Amino acid sequence: MYYMHGTFATSVSCMDGRVQEPISRYLKEKFRIDFIDTITEPGPNKILAENSPVVKIESIRQRIEISLNKHKSNLIAVSGHYDCAGNPTTMENQLGQIRTAIEHLSKWYPSVKIIGLWIDDNWKVQEVNPFL
Repeated sequence: MYYMHGTFATSVSCMDGRVQEPISRYLKEKFRIDFIDTITEPGPNKILAENSPVVKIESIRQRIEISLNKHKSNLIAVSGHYDCAGNPTTMENQLGQIRTAIEHLSKWYPSVKIIGLWIDDNWKVQEVNPFL
């Protein structure tokens, strides 16, 4: 049996394939992470900010807990991105949703570092200031 050793982070991101590589690269480089557990939904920042629908919230939460408990992930990144089909709203609205999602996740997982990411129209990743 093959066991992988290394550090893990958890990415809660859109299913849009354009964002996966930039997020993974950013987390690996900035936080020296070896592996990224990727949890995808269309517009997850909206889902987490609105805490609805419950079935999706529970699914996201269950997958985060697998990442935290089984892979010992010590970082959760929740993101939004330019041109999101699952959450077709302005960047400003999405940034607000990311901040609210961080608040919700912080209540669920108070001992885990939680960050927000915005992926712009050039597919560059920027951290979201949670306190604006």
